[in-house]
Amino acid sequence: MGGVAPDIVRFGVLGPVRAELAGRAVGLGGLRQRAVLAVLLIARGRTVSAERITSQVWEDSPPSSPTTLHAYISQLRRALEPERPPGAPARLLVREGMGYALRTDPSAVDAERFADLAVAGRRALDGGRPGPAVELLTEALELWRGPAYADFGGAGFAFTEAARLEDLRAAAYEDRLAATVDLGRHAAAVGELEALVAEQPLRERGWELLVLALHRSGRQADAIAALRTVRRRLADELGIDPGPALRDLESAVLAQDPRLDPPPARSAGTVGAHVGGAHVGGAHVGGAHVGGAHLDGAPAVPVAPARRPAAAPVGNLPFALSSLVGRTDDIAAVERLLAEYRLVTLTGPGGVGKTRLALETARGRTDSTDGPWLVELAGLTSPELLPATIGAAVGIPGASSAEDLSAVLAGRRLLLVLDNCEHLLNEVTTLTGVLLSRCGGLRILSTSREALGVEGEAVYEVRPLDPDGDGAELFRERAAAGLATWSPDVDDLDRIPGLCAGLDGIPLAIELAAAQCRVLSIGQIADTLENRFDVLVDGPVDLPDRHRALESAIAWSHRLLEPEERRLFHRLSVFAAGFDLDAAGAVGNQSPVLPPLSALVRKSLVGVEPGTAPRRYRLLETLRQYALRELDVEDLARTQQRHRAWVLAQAESAERRLHGPQAAVLLGRLTREQPEFRAAFASALAAGDGDYALRLGGALYWFWYRMGHIAEGLSWMSKAFAAAPHAEPEVRGRARLAVSGLSYLAGRPAQAYEAVLLAEQEARQAGDLVVEASARVYQTHFGVLAGIPVDAPALARSAVELARRTGEDWLVAEALMVQGTLARVLGDLPTAAAVLAEAVATADSCGHDWAAGSSAWAAMKTACDRGDGRRALEIAAGILHALDRHQDVTSRLVLFHTAAHALVLAGQADQAAVLMGGVEAVGRRVGFSPESMDPRDGPREAAAVREALPQDEYERLTARGRELSLEELTTLLVDLLKLR
Repeated sequence: MGGVAPDIVRFGVLGPVRAELAGRAVGLGGLRQRAVLAVLLIARGRTVSAERITSQVWEDSPPSSPTTLHAYISQLRRALEPERPPGAPARLLVREGMGYALRTDPSAVDAERFADLAVAGRRALDGGRPGPAVELLTEALELWRGPAYADFGGAGFAFTEAARLEDLRAAAYEDRLAATVDLGRHAAAVGELEALVAEQPLRERGWELLVLALHRSGRQADAIAALRTVRRRLADELGIDPGPALRDLESAVLAQDPRLDPPPARSAGTVGAHVGGAHVGGAHVGGAHVGGAHLDGAPAVPVAPARRPAAAPVGNLPFALSSLVGRTDDIAAVERLLAEYRLVTLTGPGGVGKTRLALETARGRTDSTDGPWLVELAGLTSPELLPATIGAAVGIPGASSAEDLSAVLAGRRLLLVLDNCEHLLNEVTTLTGVLLSRCGGLRILSTSREALGVEGEAVYEVRPLDPDGDGAELFRERAAAGLATWSPDVDDLDRIPGLCAGLDGIPLAIELAAAQCRVLSIGQIADTLENRFDVLVDGPVDLPDRHRALESAIAWSHRLLEPEERRLFHRLSVFAAGFDLDAAGAVGNQSPVLPPLSALVRKSLVGVEPGTAPRRYRLLETLRQYALRELDVEDLARTQQRHRAWVLAQAESAERRLHGPQAAVLLGRLTREQPEFRAAFASALAAGDGDYALRLGGALYWFWYRMGHIAEGLSWMSKAFAAAPHAEPEVRGRARLAVSGLSYLAGRPAQAYEAVLLAEQEARQAGDLVVEASARVYQTHFGVLAGIPVDAPALARSAVELARRTGEDWLVAEALMVQGTLARVLGDLPTAAAVLAEAVATADSCGHDWAAGSSAWAAMKTACDRGDGRRALEIAAGILHALDRHQDVTSRLVLFHTAAHALVLAGQADQAAVLMGGVEAVGRRVGFSPESMDPRDGPREAAAVREALPQDEYERLTARGRELSLEELTTLLVDLLKLR
């Protein structure tokens, strides 16, 4: 994380969250605003989506609007970068994609400085330099001002990070006391150690240090009493015996072992003595480190020789042949699980990196001189040879049964790594259950595409790499290693994250793709992803076949599926993105669908989208392509037909409620399902089913309209009409209404008018009164905009009457809105105000937010007509508040466009120009122009802003606005409205 120098902006989380700017405290606002900063600090420079920030900060409250979050971000930016000019890009709290990141140097955060000092102190202690260790650890602990993230003690988003820091704090405190004991200040350390074990009675290391300090202080009876106390506490509260280090220390104390005595006077850099192999403040007892370093490599003299063989083997892990990229958090998580559970299984799809994570975790184990031991099972095809294979790996060549293994391993303390268990699942499950029940010193770390299912097993799902972070870094490293002259340009570097995303962040796929840099450019590799299985081959020859080609890695799992699991896996490939249980059953045509779907999840071929309720599932794109390729042609056609039926049912069900109070939720749901709509359109048109495409387009019209998918909607409808020239009037009428509305948004009022005329005729033929009335309502508006000579007042009145006949209040509200807008156009401002007020009231009564907002927007224009910019901005505030419930792009842009005009009338032309520049840029990105859509008022509004400023000033300010996102424009207008 590069960025602002630490001597300018510093953050504190070891206590209440705070920030200092040039040595002075910064006002961070209220609790929720500080919580936003805390979430970003916890992310440690990674981008956090706006949705995730909102869900974490408002976890126990109703969800906040995007506007509130944007306001908090804006206020934090002003507080942390007060010298930043308005509109200039932020350097510290930056916008990235759909989220935010805090770009600060790690040393600017007290938690990072503490962790670095604590690690340095521990290294000094382990290196036999207790004096420097005390200094470093004291400096680290002095950074604490209270509990970590003290402001957010009950907040879920801070719990894990606060607990991690508190655990590091406790370990650092113990290390400092160990160094103090190692320096010979055992008597002085006793008081602190007694307070420590009283506060944290279940942390055994504190008791170990206390016993040693008491013993060295000549308080033998007190040391034995302390040992009895901890044994009793552990039994009473946890039902367990002390760990091996405490037991060995107890034996040494009772035996008056002379190596526990204080060392002779020495310098701070001299190391302590050994007892039994584990270090306790300069003494080694029983095998577990408690601080300090070994004495000149001298062999340990075991206190309890019966506990382990005289010379334990030292393991068989292979050395790593390449650097590990990322996975720091994964390794830490697996280490924590291994500390608590005796069986930990790493699961995940083929190529995700389970084996590498297991090996790296095992290499980091320092709590035993026996192992770790790797047993590679991928090549084992005879289940009866499993015990012998494990025995050969751990140095028991004569073992041929579980009994043989357990008889020898019962006396050893070791970690066993069982790699690739999925094809021997039943046999591995049975054998590990026996070994764990008979060998108390055994821990097993297994990798499998499916959990073993043994009692007491902890399962850790290995996730793909972040394509924008570690995934891209892995690609760059492997490409450079494979081709020393590889020198990507800026465009290539920009394309790498997208390429890694297309590969689902799977390390195997990324490494195979990077190897292709020897013969292909980044662009060529990206272009071949549709045929990835033909390209991602030729991995290193020393790897197993399943790791030399992407297809082989997936085929390994595919062969292990039962027939009904394999059939469902193939059929789920027609989903373009996520799906729920009902969708899987409907499209997969299997009942019950839960058993085979659950099996696919267990076997890491289907993923569960976290945080979804009801649960949603997804296939990684690589797995989806493999499954789709395995689906035979006839089954594919039938499955796609079921998929289209399910998609249409979803769209039509939502359409009926999109004009009411559920609109915001439904629009969000439809946005989530948009990949499925696109897949259904494509498969319908490929199958020549134009009628289906017209029906789906008619159902999605209002979704497209509200969310600004103008070009996409028009494109699909054009293809659908071409494919179904003889569709029934009912189908054509609804589809034609969609074409008319989207053409209006595209700034083509003449085409919109022609389409809406046809829609009314076809709806009348079909007897569809709602579509007929909808078409009549907008004939007036589109006709006036297109300059068509129509009797607008009479047409508007008839539209209101027809809308009332439908019994649909939402449609009445829209008819009144158009009628009020027409009155304004004709210059009858009092009538316009009255009719628009009735439109707002009617819309509010049925929860039709869009009609209420659009009517208010017309009233806002009426205020501008009277030259009352302040009143127009008051109306804008109400509209903006209502829009917070919706992600309606087009409505937001037209509001901003008119608000810019109102700002000019209110004397704020400079801010109006910034707003206008932003509207222009965002509109261009989504294919929408308020000026083209509203040819009567749009150009007048733009001209009012342009003419209010000198040309060079106008150009400068609009250029600044073009740098802003839609969210930042919203924040800007919110801030301006607050100032009024």
